[in-house]
This record gives sequence, C-alpha cells and structure tokens, in this order.
Amino acid sequence: MRRLSLLFALFVCTAAVSWAQDPLDGAAWGIYARDISGKVLGARSENTRMVPASNIKLVTTGAALHALGPDFRFRTGIGYSGQIGPDGTLEGDVYIMGGGDPTIGAKDSLALRADALFWKWKTILKSNGIERIHGRIIGDGSSWEGGLEHIEWSYSDIATYYGTGVNGLCFYENAIDVTVSPTKEGEPVAMNQTYPETPWMNVSNYSVTGPAGSGNSLYMFTTDLAPYAELRGTFGLDRAPKVENASNKYGDLTCAYYFWKNLRDTGWEVTGGYARVDRGGYVCGPDFVPQDKASAPVQLGFTESPALKDIARIANRRSDNFYAESIFRAMGEVSSGIASYDSSLVALNVVLEDLGANPSKAVIVDGSGLSRKNAVSPKWMVDYLDAMRGSSAFPAFIATLPAPGEGTLSVVRVPEGVSVKMKSGSMEGVMCYSGYILDATGSPAVVFSAFATNANASSSALRAALIQKISKFAP
Repeated sequence: MRRLSLLFALFVCTAAVSWAQDPLDGAAWGIYARDISGKVLGARSENTRMVPASNIKLVTTGAALHALGPDFRFRTGIGYSGQIGPDGTLEGDVYIMGGGDPTIGAKDSLALRADALFWKWKTILKSNGIERIHGRIIGDGSSWEGGLEHIEWSYSDIATYYGTGVNGLCFYENAIDVTVSPTKEGEPVAMNQTYPETPWMNVSNYSVTGPAGSGNSLYMFTTDLAPYAELRGTFGLDRAPKVENASNKYGDLTCAYYFWKNLRDTGWEVTGGYARVDRGGYVCGPDFVPQDKASAPVQLGFTESPALKDIARIANRRSDNFYAESIFRAMGEVSSGIASYDSSLVALNVVLEDLGANPSKAVIVDGSGLSRKNAVSPKWMVDYLDAMRGSSAFPAFIATLPAPGEGTLSVVRVPEGVSVKMKSGSMEGVMCYSGYILDATGSPAVVFSAFATNANASSSALRAALIQKISKFAP
C-alpha cells in the first residue's frame, strides 16, 4: 500500500511538472523576427492574424507621428456669442471650443494643471475686453463626430477608466475617481466620489460587501444616454479601501463646470451657469433639458496641448487608451474634418499605404487595441515597424517606446547585454511584445513581434516565455 502511495505521489508530481513546462501549450501563438538586412531570424505562425491588444498603439502612434508630425498640437479655442459692452460686460455666452486635446485636466505631469490652463483662458477673455459674463460657460465638444467609444468594445471595459471614450472636449481623461470600502457582509459597499465633481449625475449603489476572500468585482456603469450611473458588483469584507476609476461620459460639461467654478472662485461675475452642446446642436445645462440652438461663436484665442511626440510617449509607455484613441481620432479630423472612427480608419490606411505597410493584411478597428476584433499577424507588425524606420518621424517614434524596467515593462527583465525598445500588449489570455532589439550604438538591429492568444497560463509565465524567445534574437 505504501508503494502505491509513493507511486501515486510521484505521478502527481511528474504530471504537475509536465503541465507547468510550457505556458504557451494550447495557446495560439506566433513569432517573427528579422534583422535590418532582411534576414529572417525566427518564424512561427508568422502570417496568422491574432489579437494584438495594446500593440495596436504602435500603429496608431507611429502613423500619427508620420502623418501629423512630432510637434503637432491639439488646439482648444475660447470664443463667445453676444455683445461685449464698453464696460467689459459680455451679454452672451463663453464657449470652450474643444479640439480633442486629451490632456485637459489630466493628472499626469505632462498636462498643464487645470487652474493654470484656466488662467490662460481668462487671460484670453480679458485681453479681448471681457471682465464679466452675463451668460453661460458652454463646453462644446461637437467638433468631433461619432460616439465616444467604439461599438466593438466590451461592455465591462467601457465602465472603467481605461475604456472611457473620447470627444472634442474632455476633462481628466473623462474619468471619475470613486473611493470604496467594505461595510457589513451583505450590505452595500461604502462609496464616495472624490474627483471630479459631477453634480448632475444620479448614482445608484447596487454593490454588495462580499465575504472575506471574495475579491473585488466592482464596476460603476455610466452612459452618455442619460446622467445616470450604477455601482454594481461585490467587494470583499477583508479588502482595504481603494480608489476605483470609472468612466465619465460628459467631459465637455465637466470642463465647463470647472471653468465656471474657477471663474467664480477668482472673483468673476458669471450669471448664467454652465452648459454643454448636445449631439443635436442644442445647449443643455445640468438638467439636460435642451435650451437654445448653439451659436457659431467668435473665436478669441486658443491654447495648445503638449506636442504629439510627448502625448504618444505616454500612450506607449503607460499604455494609455484614452491618449491613443484621441491620437487615432485626430488623424481622421485632420485628414477629412470628420473625427469618427470610420474616417479615422480611412486616414490610418492612407498613412500605412504611404509607409508601405499593406493595410489589407491587417484588421484594425480602433486606436488603443481595446477591441478584440483587431487582428494582426507577427509578420505584418514587423513589416510595419520596419517601414517606420524609413519615416522622418522614426527618432520621435522609437523615443516613445519603453525599455525593460520602464512603464508597462517595469516587471520585464531581459538578459544582461540585451537592449530592447518595445511595446507590450495584454488582455485576459493575451500577451504580446513588439519592437526593436538595439545594437551597441543604440540603433535597431532586429525587428520582432511575438503574440500569444487564448492562453490560460499566468501573465508572469507567459511574459517569461515570450521574453525568453525574443532574447534569443539579440545580435
């Protein structure tokens, strides 16, 4: 009996070791690498299209830098309707005329602080003779057509900060911070919206404090169809309070509200409150009742975003979906005057053809890679990255890519002496890395792409397996 027990234990241990041997076992995966002379260094399923996740940001940022230039900047106009009196009183409305700047009110170090930006806007008003406003502050993001999100995004994703959509005028990357903490098991989770304020929102709390060990499945679902949100899911009794990040569908109204508040807090007279321009072209206040038709405002001045090369750097290093989608939509706006997803995809395809990367061999639907309908082969990605080396924007492009230990590659380790600049991409069951292995001078020596989809191994195991394969291509 003892012998049988030992044999059984040996079988279990052997099986466990064999099961853990290859994280890629059972997954669909492919890899392709070639040096800059064109010599193929490795290939497996290189022409099979797979889900690239955030590797799509490589395409978005590179194409935009090539087409728009590294120093391209988004512009936000300040305008007015009505009449400016000799005493400095505007009998009319002030318009914030959005041009897609994704950094307005953002919390990263790249963005100008909101109060500093508002100071610039007030300076524009004052330099044009406006001292007080007998009217409204209107946030107008209508210059960018189409819905906020892509229709192929997951319903659970669009409830989160990383799935918030973009429009012509945003604020704080169209996100909402909500502090949550457990209460009693079976009771609603305690919640407090910390920033930004959205006083027009009606929030219902349908969350539940779960038993210890039940984890965190909280989502705050919001919609641009109505100013309404619901907190759903469970939060374990043993979990510490934390900040959850939800999606704000009314960045234009939020921006108007905070500028209106800043004006009043700094002594300006503003009698008409704050409002936004809806899809029908009507001005709506915080009650969301359409009022008058929006005017065609007189533009008094504008402010500019940081340079595209800097926004793209954050998009790639932090894998920022919001910045990537704004960049993607900007290509459509600049190319055709229409910032919808369809027009932006047309603009992207024109750029890819100009670079020599055949767009018909890839399926790209958005700018961030959030959609699982994106499908790219490792070889196509290498062809694209190789084509980018011939772009005048290449120095700016490769500077946006992190090295191991930076950004989303903070946990990535490569063998000593291997120098890499690359982008990661991950979803549930998906892990991707694409980029360049550099020579001793810091120039690209090898272009590579590795995708794994439908995997059930842990992220750390998948990462280690792919990095090991990539590192073998180092010169």
